[in-house]
Amino acid sequence: MSDGRRVVVTGIGLRSPIGHTMGELKSSLKAGVTGIRSVDEWKSIENMRTLVAGLCRDIDESAIPRQYRRTMGRVGILSALSAIDAVRDSGLSEETTSSDRCGVSYGSTQGSSTSLEEFVKKVFSTRSLKGMQSSSYLQFMSHTCAANLAMMFQSKGPVVASCTACVSGSQGIGFGYDAIRSGRAEVMITGGAEEMHFMHSGVFDIMRATSTRFNDRPEATPRPFDAERDGLVVGEGGGCLVLEDYDHARKRGARLYAEILGFGTNCDGSHLTNPSAAGMAGAMRIALADAGIPADAIGHVNAHATATEAGDIAESSATYDIFRDAAPVSAFKGYMGHTLGACGAIESIITILMMRDGFIAPTRNLETPDPRCAPVRHVLKDTIESSFTKGMNNNFAFGGINTSLIFGLV
Repeated sequence: MSDGRRVVVTGIGLRSPIGHTMGELKSSLKAGVTGIRSVDEWKSIENMRTLVAGLCRDIDESAIPRQYRRTMGRVGILSALSAIDAVRDSGLSEETTSSDRCGVSYGSTQGSSTSLEEFVKKVFSTRSLKGMQSSSYLQFMSHTCAANLAMMFQSKGPVVASCTACVSGSQGIGFGYDAIRSGRAEVMITGGAEEMHFMHSGVFDIMRATSTRFNDRPEATPRPFDAERDGLVVGEGGGCLVLEDYDHARKRGARLYAEILGFGTNCDGSHLTNPSAAGMAGAMRIALADAGIPADAIGHVNAHATATEAGDIAESSATYDIFRDAAPVSAFKGYMGHTLGACGAIESIITILMMRDGFIAPTRNLETPDPRCAPVRHVLKDTIESSFTKGMNNNFAFGGINTSLIFGLV
């Protein structure tokens, strides 16, 4: 158990396929709304099998000051909008966010793929740098989100850019938590983002890991843990949690959404793409030990659940190993798809939302659990009322990288 400083969440912001505010997110979850859409333009891409994605609508960039937008691609835009909302929600002053006691820990799988495509298309078609914008690289560099957020808020504390695929957002939160707990910062702007680009789905399509049977019924996919699932659906979005030292937050009278009780991250050390149940379970155990609580204290497990065969089977086995069928388990990619670098942040926000408002939403599209998966306690079909006070959010990524975050009511 950590004997470091307590870390609380004082601000939340997001952009997602099912809502851009906590209120919209809650309404969508309770109504079973899907953010999965058909993407007709992908039909022109030869050998592209999947034609569905989780898309963010009505993205208004005008909230971002013009001088900062020029170095942001879409992934930077999504991160900035979520962070602006979160910092405003936290009530922190500009003096605080621009100090050396405020840092940024924010991730994405990579920089803006759209900006990268535009850049290399021009360079390689003309074999010339004539007319190239000096800001182009800043839009697609791997740490574009973290760097742009630090500049926008003029933060002078530590900056961490987690570019670890599907755990980018959860490591962004976890590393921010570590920075405050150790005393290196008092405030951290944390989270993750991802933009939609056809190659984000394309790389999984090449691996035969995407959903293809439901191209004409996008509302029916993805199907986490379901016997009829046929692969993942890629989405886009951004999520931001403002983390703060507990004493600092209480002194200024901040609203406290939740406390981060524990964080676990590890590596399977065995295979770049094949998931390891032992590695997943290991991350959960590290988080529980960090929080100093037993498994039976967890009132809900937010599963990563990508709706791939290998992933769902391994994760259910790992979750069952820790919790058996005691803790309710639900997953949220059936609502918005796999938002890659953003999922750890958005799904952590969902955990906090449900815990604060006393409900657990079901796993959308889970109708018949795959008998090859371990028999965890799935939340099926209907939202249930629950007054749980501690929730776990799990995320796993290529490279065998695993994360587990535990949140509690303050």
